[in-house]
Amino acid sequence: MLNKAVFVDRDGTIVKDVVYCSNPDDLDFLPTVLDGIKLLNSVGIRLIVVTNQSGVARGIFTEETLGKIHKKMLAGIISQGGQVDAIYYCPHHPDEKCHCRKPNIGMLEQAAQDWGLDLKSSYFIGDKFLDMEAANKAGCKAILVPSESSRNWRYPRPHWI
Repeated sequence: MLNKAVFVDRDGTIVKDVVYCSNPDDLDFLPTVLDGIKLLNSVGIRLIVVTNQSGVARGIFTEETLGKIHKKMLAGIISQGGQVDAIYYCPHHPDEKCHCRKPNIGMLEQAAQDWGLDLKSSYFIGDKFLDMEAANKAGCKAILVPSESSRNWRYPRPHWI
C-alpha cells in the first residue's frame, strides 16, 4: 500500500524567504509553522521538504553550507516537537533545465520512490506558483500560502490556507 505525504517548500513556506540564504544565522521560521508541522506529525502524515537551491550552482554557497542551514532548520523543528522525514533539494541553475528543479517533479518522484508514496493522495504546500505547477504535474493537491509573489496573481486563485 502506498502512503501519502505533505510536500512543503522551504523558503517562504517554512522559513522567511531570504534571497539566496547562505548563512544559517539568516534562517528564521515563519509564524505558526512549527505548530502546523506538529499537527501534521500528530496524524501520522510524512512531511517532506522540497526546495530549489540554485545558489549552489551560482557559487553563492556550497552544499556543505546548505547542509548546515538544513541542520539548523531541522534542529528548530525538533526542538518544538516536530519532525521532517526528508529534505530534497535541487542545486542546479535554472538554465540547466534539470528534471529535479521545480516546477519539474524529479524531487517528488524521487521521494515517492524512496518512501513508497502515492503522489495523487499527497499534498504540496508552497508560496509560489511554480510550487503549484509542480503539484499539478505530479497529481498532488496544491495549497498556496500567501506571499508577495502570490498576492500579485491576477487569475482565479488556488486554495488558500
